[in-house]
Amino acid sequence: MSGVQGGPARQQRVGVHRIACSGPGDLSGVQALVDAGTLVPADIVAVMGKTEGNGCVNDHTREYASMAWSQLLAPHLGCTPAQAAQRVALVMSGGTEGVLSPHFTVFTRRWLEGVAPRAEGAPRLVIGTAHTRDFAPHELGRMPQIEATAQAVRAAMAEAGIQRVQDVHFVQVKCPLLTSARVQQALAEGHEPRTRDTYESMGYSRGASALGVALALDEVPADRVDDAAVLRDWSLFSGRASASAGIELDHNVVIVLGEAAGAASPYRIAHTVMRDAVDAAAVRTLLRERFDLDMDRDTDPDAGRLVNLLAKAEASPDGLVRGQRHTMLNDSDINATRHARAAVGGVLASIAGHSALYVSGGAEHQGPAGGGPVAAILQLKDAA
Repeated sequence: MSGVQGGPARQQRVGVHRIACSGPGDLSGVQALVDAGTLVPADIVAVMGKTEGNGCVNDHTREYASMAWSQLLAPHLGCTPAQAAQRVALVMSGGTEGVLSPHFTVFTRRWLEGVAPRAEGAPRLVIGTAHTRDFAPHELGRMPQIEATAQAVRAAMAEAGIQRVQDVHFVQVKCPLLTSARVQQALAEGHEPRTRDTYESMGYSRGASALGVALALDEVPADRVDDAAVLRDWSLFSGRASASAGIELDHNVVIVLGEAAGAASPYRIAHTVMRDAVDAAAVRTLLRERFDLDMDRDTDPDAGRLVNLLAKAEASPDGLVRGQRHTMLNDSDINATRHARAAVGGVLASIAGHSALYVSGGAEHQGPAGGGPVAAILQLKDAA
């Protein structure tokens, strides 16, 4: 496998660990794996967490979890916690409504030197990460965020050794949002922010980030992507983007998951797109056709090899699911993103047979309107 960080005799081996937690700051399960020698902190390149906050502007469980991870990693990496957060891609997604269970999915990467590459016909999981620059408040939801995200996706692909866009199966982005202070900052500097509504800013940030992914992966025509398209032109979307907005950062963090021939990882990854919140058939078809997994049978001995499902969830903006009215957008007590996570989480849990799934709400330009991308990570039989 070739790439920016490795030549033909330097293979990438990615590991994946799904670890339960009792709260956003509980890393006892992580520490147990470290103590057992199963998990090497210096090998960790990315963490995708699901925390039990509300997933909205004031969800500080994401920041709490990120701080806990930074504190844990810093001594192992020989750096400060702030530097650890720059070296490891920490993406915390708030909201575990319904049956969803809080957990962390930890990705490790090790470069193997002087090892003969695998056959070209055996693609395996690879990973790359990148960070954008910090954004000014008025840039969120606009072309500067879109273009910077596209650039970061391309950089992460190069780091992963992915040469073809079709070999990318999931792109996770953590993006910032506007607080009242950031809105006032923009106005004081003579700029009108994309919106003055802090919650609405989450959608604009997610949408712009997703269009950046779509641009990098050649999923949309470049001449149709502009400020006006964000949260307006729903025909433009990425089938592999997952964007989660949070209060804990001012830039975008990008994680690219894909496959490369010759990689030494004991995992595969594949993706599909749910056309709506109840599209279980698309996921079952993916597992059956790409991995030969029959998840219709609770007794399938291979079901335990399904490490995780990574998915986006959204309340259909037209107020309908397969022609029937839903009330998620009209509920003044519970936000629509929370309804959507619970609904899609239940659908996917019924397939996977467990509820520690990465389901993120708010799928603006991430899959068709009302639907969303889904990726599945599978451990190979010879590594189980």
